[in-house]
Amino acid sequence: MPDPDARSAALAHRWDLTPKEAVALQRALAGRVERADRIGAVRHVCGIDVGFEEEGAITRAAVVVLAFPTLEPVEHALARRRTTFPYVPGLLSFREIPAVLEALARLRTRPDLLLCDGHGIAHPRRCGLASHTGLAAGLPSIGVAKTLLVGEHRAPRNRRGAWTPLRDAGETIGAALRTRAGVKPVYVSIGHRVSLATAMRYALACCTRYRLPETTRWAHRLASERAAGVRRAAHGVDGAERDRPRLTGQASCGLLAAVRGRRPCDAC
Repeated sequence: MPDPDARSAALAHRWDLTPKEAVALQRALAGRVERADRIGAVRHVCGIDVGFEEEGAITRAAVVVLAFPTLEPVEHALARRRTTFPYVPGLLSFREIPAVLEALARLRTRPDLLLCDGHGIAHPRRCGLASHTGLAAGLPSIGVAKTLLVGEHRAPRNRRGAWTPLRDAGETIGAALRTRAGVKPVYVSIGHRVSLATAMRYALACCTRYRLPETTRWAHRLASERAAGVRRAAHGVDGAERDRPRLTGQASCGLLAAVRGRRPCDAC
């Protein structure tokens, strides 16, 4: 769980907003995003992903902490709560982050870096999910998105680590990064307190055999699948499931049990 100093740096605001109010707040928050490195030693990275139940009525957020650089699972948490913001493209952070913050609050292992399955400043108003999450949690964050939201780029060379700038309105807002030869690039952008160069370095370090970071792969499985262990633990709308013992050594087994005894999807 984030320490008191980190929590005091978190940016709190109301979540009961109209879409018009959310757009105005998003523009204001963009000015609070730190685009330079303000990050210490990274020993734990955290993947974040969100799924929905009951046709969107319930938001389920999953956070998975991995040791860095080994990428071994250390701890995970899930939170379920009623969805209170409508689906509006460009404003997904207002729909998803309340559940994400609840899940993060249940962690005992403080993440040093958040990897979000979405965009940071590579957003029309320069404050996407990764930036908003970093601000709200008071933690360094980066966005590693599967699809392009805004901007243009040339195709990077067909080799791992190749990248080209993602530009919009004359500004570099991210990078198209090839994490594996022969697959589409991912879109890496600054979230909060991390430069683009550092964001690309950590995104690539968290990708092993597959296109997406291991953080995203673990979190996606937990957020999206109605695993038997999750169903048993999720009593009520505001319930949450978390591994009770401190997950070291047998952390992988605990996570595998939570996702039907399987490793993350090889198709990711």
